[in-house]
Amino acid sequence: MVTHPSVEPGVLGAPLRRQFDAFLDEHRAALHDSLNGLTEEQARRSLVSSRTTLLGLLKHAVFVEKVWFDEAITCRPREEIGIPATPDESFVLDDGDTIASVQRAHRQACEESRRTVAALGPDDVVHGNRRGPLPLRWVYLHTLRELAQHCGHADILREQILDTAERPG
Repeated sequence: MVTHPSVEPGVLGAPLRRQFDAFLDEHRAALHDSLNGLTEEQARRSLVSSRTTLLGLLKHAVFVEKVWFDEAITCRPREEIGIPATPDESFVLDDGDTIASVQRAHRQACEESRRTVAALGPDDVVHGNRRGPLPLRWVYLHTLRELAQHCGHADILREQILDTAERPG
């Protein structure tokens, strides 16, 4: 069942920061849960010409969390954080990547992101992005846009995978 915490009454009239958090968490959960009930093969299945797979999308979402809520805020370099240099590389799956391990890494990255921004407000400026100083609200909006896009990708890929699984061979 799909839930939409962002439209709950407590969020509708909440301060901007709480609304941002609700929308981000909603999209984080949707992308995380897109792997639920799939086999490892299904999660790795390539249905498009790019590196995009369902498991790769969630692995990329870990990268997104670390770029925007670690690198951009703490100013630590990607190498120190332990993430790839480019977004394209973040879709590459290793032999050890499993649904459980990537979902765990995603949950941990999201928890770390929440801790990193806990004391910040939407108008606080972060300095660790190549674009230069950015207000936290821009980071939230950019991340939300990216997660929403990837949730759409995941919906389509999952539908294709499950449709193929349900058709008689």
